[in-house]
Amino acid sequence: MKPRAFTLSTLPALAALATLLGLAHLPAQAIGRLADVTIVDRDTGATLPVHYARGEYWVAGRPGARYAISVRNRLGERVLAVPSVDGVNVLSGETAAWDQRGYVFSPHERYQITGWRKSDSQVAAFEFSHIANSYAARTGRPAHVGVIGVALFREQPPVPLPAPAITPEPYGQRRDNGLGLGRLREEPASPAAAGAAGAPAAPAPSAEAESSARSQSADSVAKAAPMPSAKLGTAHGQRETSVVTHTTFTRLQEQPNEIISIRYDSRENLIASGVIREPIARPYVPPVPRAFPQSDNLSYVPDPR
Repeated sequence: MKPRAFTLSTLPALAALATLLGLAHLPAQAIGRLADVTIVDRDTGATLPVHYARGEYWVAGRPGARYAISVRNRLGERVLAVPSVDGVNVLSGETAAWDQRGYVFSPHERYQITGWRKSDSQVAAFEFSHIANSYAARTGRPAHVGVIGVALFREQPPVPLPAPAITPEPYGQRRDNGLGLGRLREEPASPAAAGAAGAPAAPAPSAEAESSARSQSADSVAKAAPMPSAKLGTAHGQRETSVVTHTTFTRLQEQPNEIISIRYDSRENLIASGVIREPIARPYVPPVPRAFPQSDNLSYVPDPR
């Protein structure tokens, strides 16, 4: 399988510097085993703190703020990242699925996915917004608003070239190499051994079923409590420059090697649903009133001990 994929081109120096500054706190807030994934508020440059609750990861977004999905490949090999926002593939606009196209990351490469891809040179910025203004809702797909996903695939190693054929020698003959030493012939590998060496790793157990069960549980808890504000979604923001090139990528297996899922909503809603727990404030203790606050108490020399 060789799905259509994209490589990442070099950004202008200023944009690259902003990307590095936005990734300053990556290790503290990153999620993932094959790649570090974080959500960055592009208006402030801050990496959004990750809250773990009810088996899921959550971040609090600010309505109107632009954001980016920041990815850093942790491996010394290429990986394919298929990103989705609100259940929509951010490159094609299709309802998201694993077998769709994504971004190919070189070994240890870092990159910020900043919007819905419109062409090889432009994106429409990701922007936290009212659910009614989200791209998913405006295209008739509001059911999965509030989740960011990255499906990661490892690459199929190149197939080794077959060993050159060796012409068999007549029985009883011997060829010398001029030094009186007979030529040695290597025994070809057995078909079973060759098949084992080239066999791909077993598919990883499906993580989507487990993630779906957790999401349903979290949603049931969230619906039980009234939300102080409307649910957040991701809007189709202004056009921005973002240049990519095309490449090919053969996946090691059909299912993702890792799926990263991050839920999001406003801070007020996450507090109301119990995802974010604010510190308990100590009760206010008023000062004791004094009859003569401007006068100090008189004191005398104390007795010796």
